[in-house]
Amino acid sequence: MSTENAADSSGVGLQRTVSLMGGVALIAGTMIGSGIFVSPKGVLEDTGSVGLSLVIWTACGLLSMLGALVYAELGASISQSGGEWIYLHLAFSPLHRVLGPIPAYLYSWTNVVVMKPSSVAIICLTFSQYIMTPFFDACGPPELVLKLLTVTTIMLLAAINIYSPKAGNRVQILFFLVKVAALLAIIVGGIYRMALGDTKHVSSGFQGTVSSPARIAKAFYSGLWAYDGWNNLNYVTEEIKNPKRNIPLAIIISIPLVTVIYIITNLAYFSVLSPSALLASDAVAVDWALLVLPSAAVVITVCVAFSTFGAANGTLLAGSRLVYAAARGGHLVSLLSMIDINHNSPSSSVVLTATIAIIMVIPGDIFTLIDFFSFSAWIFYGLTMASLLILRWRQPDLPRPFRCPIIIPIIVLLCSIYLVIAPIIDSPDILYLIATLFMLAGLIFYFPLVALNKHIKSFDHVTLFLQKLMQISPSDTEPDD
Repeated sequence: MSTENAADSSGVGLQRTVSLMGGVALIAGTMIGSGIFVSPKGVLEDTGSVGLSLVIWTACGLLSMLGALVYAELGASISQSGGEWIYLHLAFSPLHRVLGPIPAYLYSWTNVVVMKPSSVAIICLTFSQYIMTPFFDACGPPELVLKLLTVTTIMLLAAINIYSPKAGNRVQILFFLVKVAALLAIIVGGIYRMALGDTKHVSSGFQGTVSSPARIAKAFYSGLWAYDGWNNLNYVTEEIKNPKRNIPLAIIISIPLVTVIYIITNLAYFSVLSPSALLASDAVAVDWALLVLPSAAVVITVCVAFSTFGAANGTLLAGSRLVYAAARGGHLVSLLSMIDINHNSPSSSVVLTATIAIIMVIPGDIFTLIDFFSFSAWIFYGLTMASLLILRWRQPDLPRPFRCPIIIPIIVLLCSIYLVIAPIIDSPDILYLIATLFMLAGLIFYFPLVALNKHIKSFDHVTLFLQKLMQISPSDTEPDD
């Protein structure tokens, strides 16, 4: 049975509920989240100048667009959910029986345990900071209160996505519209201030620019964090209506739109805030509003909070689908590939992603999490670019409704190598060693449980108990081979 037909059946399985508008909202709504309200500080700090920071924001948008075009081809030609995991699996697994599946396995290990949950944790921490800013003085909310609200937010998002995948998509569309409205308010206010002549900060140009390759690479990390989400639609391929048309179209609409919004929003920030003021701010949009529209500062704060809430929803949705796909492919326990029989949602994978995200909130340093996330992510983005090249070579006759120029994955692959290698060579940091060792630690489980397919019989009783408790069962639908 094909995935496209199976997903539309009335059995237990994922349903095709995501329209083109839903796809645009999932991509742009996840991209426009905490990043544009947190990352301007990180980008400016590592570039040293307004001019170079704007160049980095533009370059990040271009790089995201190039990467997304590769994902558009992969998503249109491979109609299975799971994003990078399925592409790495199909490209590398046939190369060697034991070593071939390792890239896909390490991707699922790193993403399931760190990258996706840390992304949810970062965004929800930012949501909590913004929603509580109006109620506390300049010292900010107590850390315990901040983290309790963050945990509550993650639990609420998990409940929404378990109860109804369709409701989760509607939340995504609603909050996408709210966040665009908030950014448009900032953009209009910034344009008005610049029209009045407030351009001294922007006109400082490249004064103070740094020359360190490692610093520039870290600036890219912060900028690309704000663009992260351009690949999220590929995680839910089996839930998209007409994916061969809507995946490329949603990507082509979303990313240029977000890039333009980001660049103009940064200009709006600098129309009011000096570089030093921006670096001192933990809530850039709120501080901007307090100077431009004091009476509307609370409204802007609420809109920004809604923005991050929508981004966290999209990230949790995508992350849980990766868990589901990897478990269905045998790289995680089968329990995580089971579907809620009442709501047709991958509830066990949602619970796992949300639980790890809650654990990550406890240490909760945003910028350390961003650096860890970005370093790990670009290793696998580079491998995904290589996957397209391998699939072009090994499966030249694979139907490709959308086909990107071959030079694009090569360019993105080279950029990913730079983003991974430059910080290590120029400014070694224990963080990169920890990230690398953590990724490789997954091999401890890979060889006995995946390569040798050892079965732990005692876990069968746990699986059966949790199936009854959570009312979940294996999906009636099967993916395309």
